[in-house]
Amino acid sequence: MTDTRIQALTDQGVAIWLDDLSRDRLSSGGLADLRERGVVGVTSNPTIFAKALKDADEYEEQVRDLRDREVSLEESVRAITTYDVRWACDVMRPAYDATGGRDGRVSLEVDPRLAHKTEPTVAEARALWWMVDRPNLFIKIPAMLEGLPAITAAIAEGISVNVTLIFGLDRYDAVMDAYLTGLEHARKNGLDLATIESVASFFVSRVDSEVDKRLTGIGGDEAEALHAKAAIANARLAYERYERVIGSPRWQELEAAGANRQRPLWASTSVKDESLPDTLYVDNLVVRDTVNTMPEATLTAVADHGAVSGDMVTTQYDSARDVLDRLARLGIDYDDVIAVLEREGVEKFEKSWAELLDTVRTALDEDSGSASGGPA
Repeated sequence: MTDTRIQALTDQGVAIWLDDLSRDRLSSGGLADLRERGVVGVTSNPTIFAKALKDADEYEEQVRDLRDREVSLEESVRAITTYDVRWACDVMRPAYDATGGRDGRVSLEVDPRLAHKTEPTVAEARALWWMVDRPNLFIKIPAMLEGLPAITAAIAEGISVNVTLIFGLDRYDAVMDAYLTGLEHARKNGLDLATIESVASFFVSRVDSEVDKRLTGIGGDEAEALHAKAAIANARLAYERYERVIGSPRWQELEAAGANRQRPLWASTSVKDESLPDTLYVDNLVVRDTVNTMPEATLTAVADHGAVSGDMVTTQYDSARDVLDRLARLGIDYDDVIAVLEREGVEKFEKSWAELLDTVRTALDEDSGSASGGPA
């Protein structure tokens, strides 16, 4: 049965996705239980997989088989991660069918070391799309400058894309343009636009982490008053730009041809500052046509005491602009904040990918391991 507050968010047009995936969650039925409670999608990333591999024994049999077959390290990682994502796609298929393909999606990221390489990113997207072979898959492509043409190319081939690591408003404009360009190419290629989906993952809490650190260094009453304000303001203004795009003649022509809107997805929605309300980045970003992906702790908090009080975005554009203006007057360089977050975002995922490789390498090097079952 759907939780009351999760249902309230759903009724407001917010799709709730889980920002976590592990084989234990799959084999225990935990993901299926969350689906029954109203969770309609799953996101994964290198950090999530690295943690899953370290914390569970569920991978032993597959790792042993890969070792016996002398599969290379990087192909072993792909085999392990695509196995979990394929299984998750099957678990989420009822949500996919119930929403006509809008939700029930599971995201799998390309190797983050390719973030600044266009053609290898496209090649990786094709390979992962083929390996998982499920219609409700999203391939995650980072929104680096080099990633923009990769997004266009993937969409043009009919690959559904979750664009990740978006922090800044101008880059978000470029992401939306890349999506529309990809759809235009797909249309010329004779593809059915209705089969192509995309979300644009706009990271939230990390913006406050960086800005609040700088505000603390500045000090004073005005700086204190702006703590925990930047991220929500930034996300709200992103949605304003989304509305601008879907109101454009260019988009309306594509939509008339069957194209689906690239919904904004609020990512990084767990609070990093424990003094803040734990549902801050959910309660304040309620608006139609969005996705909010959250770790289970945040999901549990929302189900328990989240406050859903209607549209919290489109009525707040002026106040959001005021927040960014006040930050600028205090000397907070928005462009520098975004550049730092983008660089650190890729570095964090690369570090997690290296950790994942090391974890699998260690497992492959072991002389023995006990078997555990998995799905067919």
